[in-house]
Amino acid sequence: MCAAFYRGPAINSIDGSAARAFAAARLYIAHAFANPNGSPSGMQPVISVQNLVKKYASGLHALKGINLDIRRGEIFALLGPNGAGKTTLINIICGIVNATSGSVLVDGHHFRKDYRAARSLIGLVPQELTTDAFESVLATVKFSRLLFGKRPNAAFLEKVLRDLTLWERKDSKIMTLSGGMKRRVMIAKALSHEPQILFLDEPTAGVDVELRQDMWNIVRDLRASGVTIILTTHYIEEAEHMADRIGVINGGELILVEEKAELMRKLGKKQLTLHLQQPLAAIPDALATHRLTLSASGMDLTYSYDTQGERTGITALLQDLNRTGIRFKDLETTQSSLEDIFVGLVRQER
Repeated sequence: MCAAFYRGPAINSIDGSAARAFAAARLYIAHAFANPNGSPSGMQPVISVQNLVKKYASGLHALKGINLDIRRGEIFALLGPNGAGKTTLINIICGIVNATSGSVLVDGHHFRKDYRAARSLIGLVPQELTTDAFESVLATVKFSRLLFGKRPNAAFLEKVLRDLTLWERKDSKIMTLSGGMKRRVMIAKALSHEPQILFLDEPTAGVDVELRQDMWNIVRDLRASGVTIILTTHYIEEAEHMADRIGVINGGELILVEEKAELMRKLGKKQLTLHLQQPLAAIPDALATHRLTLSASGMDLTYSYDTQGERTGITALLQDLNRTGIRFKDLETTQSSLEDIFVGLVRQER
């Protein structure tokens, strides 16, 4: 019995033993439906990938038992080096590539048994800009909507094109558009059938910095409207700025899935840089235990420490600096970025 379906008397009107039994049942259900990948208790993930394997005839083992749940309404960033399996995973979920084994549920619909319903919920913006160069913007977006069996809806398509700043170019042939505008058309095509889930495979590849910022704003607006976003990118700052959770894939294996803030809290290192009053030719032996790094100019000492440790070692370092007569005029602290963490994780897996 779950509280959401309970139709009996109010909890405060039943006797104590019944109340305790009801509470125990509710606790049991909460545990039974708890999601190991981090979805809220009792809430079905919008995408659930179970033991997904892909082997090609060439012998390439592209995916090796991937398990992943995507929460409804989140921005999930999938990071990995070239050939890690990111695009293969996306293509299987979207129905473009067949899996060797395993299963995918899209909002409860099996990717094989109920593939029409599953695919109708998904929009995909691929890496490559593939569309009819001689067609107009509006015509190609209309066509994409009709491919999914959706009735014409001029008002909705106008809103999509206006949101993507494409409405003024609706009658332009796609061949006349800039690369950034073509990328926006791909997003409009993916959104034309009103999907609940949007996959963005390297959405800002080859676009300039200003347009990349615009694309980030578009993604945030889509998430605010209720669309779940799955993003792959080589620009790790995109994941750092936008994602709610981060997944790292390497060699066909999902090596980590974590809340972005928690990932940076647990794996991020801090550095203390001391700007010295006088240059050093070398680090004195008395400071060797601190594993300091001396800059090429001899004017900066850098100390790395773990913020999660019981002791940072900073106090001992400052005491040893004082004893050796080394004086500094300023200091600053920095924390490792998501890119630093990503590079470290991938190196560990090699």
